[in-house]
Amino acid sequence: MKSLVIGYGSIGKRHIDNLSKIYNLEIIVCTKRKPDSFLKKRKCFVSKSLNECIEQNPDFAIITNETSLHCNTAIKLAQAKIHFICEKPLSNNLKNIDKLLDIVRKNKLKTLMGCNLRFYPPIKKIKQLLSNQIIGDVLSSIVENGSYLPDWHPEEDYSKSYASQKKLGGGVVLTSIHELDYLYWFFGNAKEVFSFSKKQSNLKTNVEDLSSQLIHFKKNMISEVHLDFFQKPDFRRCKIIGTNGLIYWDSNLNIVKVYSNKRKTWTKKLISKKFDYNSMYVEELQYFIRCLKNNVDTFNPVSDGAVVLKIALAIKQSSKLNKVVKIK
Repeated sequence: MKSLVIGYGSIGKRHIDNLSKIYNLEIIVCTKRKPDSFLKKRKCFVSKSLNECIEQNPDFAIITNETSLHCNTAIKLAQAKIHFICEKPLSNNLKNIDKLLDIVRKNKLKTLMGCNLRFYPPIKKIKQLLSNQIIGDVLSSIVENGSYLPDWHPEEDYSKSYASQKKLGGGVVLTSIHELDYLYWFFGNAKEVFSFSKKQSNLKTNVEDLSSQLIHFKKNMISEVHLDFFQKPDFRRCKIIGTNGLIYWDSNLNIVKVYSNKRKTWTKKLISKKFDYNSMYVEELQYFIRCLKNNVDTFNPVSDGAVVLKIALAIKQSSKLNKVVKIK
């Protein structure tokens, strides 16, 4: 098989490294950067031209360039009938999204949003517990994701990263869309949102670095979501409250546990302290390749990515208008 990676930032490099460990897989890389020792060691075909890369007839592609370029890149791949993974989010606006979905549908392409938390054991376990209705009917949830943006890639100038720049599709709402994605995976679509999202810190960015959100899901459940770019140390948590108890996980303990209202006790359902972070990305690639070989649709296609993007953009709009925004 041949794979094409578009973009050579940190996530692109991670995918290239993981692809290089898959037996008998050729790697094509589209980047404006000159081939370095990393790419040469992995025997990658490198070109600045996406058209030239497409002419190499890759079996699938991975879109890892700037957020603002995702949708148009995906359209070019879809027009060439190339299956693809698109790193989150699908775009920073809704322009040409319907056009992309139409081409993907017409050409019967397999697609996957690059939301790696769906391959993270604690999040997978929570999904399983919810499917088994272990806490009864869900009433509400509280979700948090805070981190310090300059620490993401210490070797780089964070102020020049896509996450820091509005024109590249940055900002905490879109960049940290993982939480919205797994909430959508858990509970389905939202009906309305309200948000305060703004630049709160002194970080050198021109985007919002704080977002406090209320999401009213169609299943009549309300979620409170906190996202920020300035928290030290990094911290994530997910607390889901139901009629029969609650599910809790946070990144400090990395234990999924369930409280039973009836027994008034906690039960540990998953302990994931020694976890290889990269294994999520490896599993993601392996999963997508299996879907291609078996001709089955993925569980997070770009059509789902479009739904999550609409929720995220409604959150940004709510903050701008200072009112509840309904999801169309």
